[in-house]
Amino acid sequence: MNLHEYQGKQILKEYDVAVPEGIVVESPEAAMEAAKQIKSITGAESWAVKAQIHAGGRGKGGGVKIAKSADQVFDHAKEILGMTLVTHQTGPAGKLVRKVLVEQGIYYPGESEVAEFYMSVLLDREKGRNIIVYSTEGGMDIEAVAERTPHLIFREEIDPSVGLRDFQARKIAFNLKLEGTAYKEMVRFVKALYKAYENSDASLFEINPVFKTSDNLILAADAKVVLDDNGLFRHPVYAGMRDITEEDPAEVEAGKYDLNFIKLDGNVGCMVNGAGLAMATMDIIKLSGGDPANFLDVGGTANASTVEAGFRIILKDPGVKAILVNIFGGIVRCDRVARGIIDACKSIGSIQVPVIVRLQGTNADEAKQLIDESGLEVYSAVTLQESADLVKKAV
Repeated sequence: MNLHEYQGKQILKEYDVAVPEGIVVESPEAAMEAAKQIKSITGAESWAVKAQIHAGGRGKGGGVKIAKSADQVFDHAKEILGMTLVTHQTGPAGKLVRKVLVEQGIYYPGESEVAEFYMSVLLDREKGRNIIVYSTEGGMDIEAVAERTPHLIFREEIDPSVGLRDFQARKIAFNLKLEGTAYKEMVRFVKALYKAYENSDASLFEINPVFKTSDNLILAADAKVVLDDNGLFRHPVYAGMRDITEEDPAEVEAGKYDLNFIKLDGNVGCMVNGAGLAMATMDIIKLSGGDPANFLDVGGTANASTVEAGFRIILKDPGVKAILVNIFGGIVRCDRVARGIIDACKSIGSIQVPVIVRLQGTNADEAKQLIDESGLEVYSAVTLQESADLVKKAV
């Protein structure tokens, strides 16, 4: 589950990770009042107004602006709120900005220079260990840093049996070329960040940049946080942070029926049981000249109602030119799938796209009989090659 920046920073504050003072608002008037409130707390003379969407690259897209007065905060908030923000992560359609974070300015005069670093905590799936990835090149796309200057990216593996050790936190601060107060603050920052990651059941904490102020404080100037859905039952407060307006409506609807659904940009809808078969089915579609319009795994506990829901979700996509149902009846029975398809077709009415059905395994004969007697215009396939040929004909 993705979080907004302000939500990620709320979690960071719970674990004593230093973040700039900020207030999230939904109107220009509230933004101005937030700026005044932040000034009364911190004495800030400048503010950042930051669009809150689930995507990176907001600054390049015009979604982050610096204000030198409360009036400028109002103007920037008015400009950003309601805009469709397009970044390299949103795609050409962009995302509607409904909230902005008004935050204290962290660039202020001092004796020493400021610095920006990159730091993230995530799971290395190949090694089965958490790792901390960090670099002196903060404030930039880490992919670009990896491509141009890979020697400036460091990795610290965490032994799951002992967790983050003190010497590892010190090593990170040393590699970031810090000393004195900044060095000590970075050690504390790293330890607190890792604790936040581990205790919140996160799959990613990305701070870009980690900011060293002119008076050697270390702050999380930005925060991209992704929580593991499987751990949300332990964190009901975090589960309540979900913003479904930032998610694909079809994926939200599929979640209500416990369907594993991911929207894609193709022209052939898929309904399959089992992730492996789903991937193979998508390959079949590609080899047949089509493109998968979705990944939909109905799982092993599917019944007629969940199959009907999946069918409805697929048909809502105007780009779908054909539907391929490829079910191997092991745990889920083929007749249940057939009943769901029949119910969906009858309740939806006329279906304008070809439907290709391949049902093999438990109760496959009963399923075929149900479909044959339903009067539906569907193409029946037995082998994967037959499915591929019918998809090719359809698209």
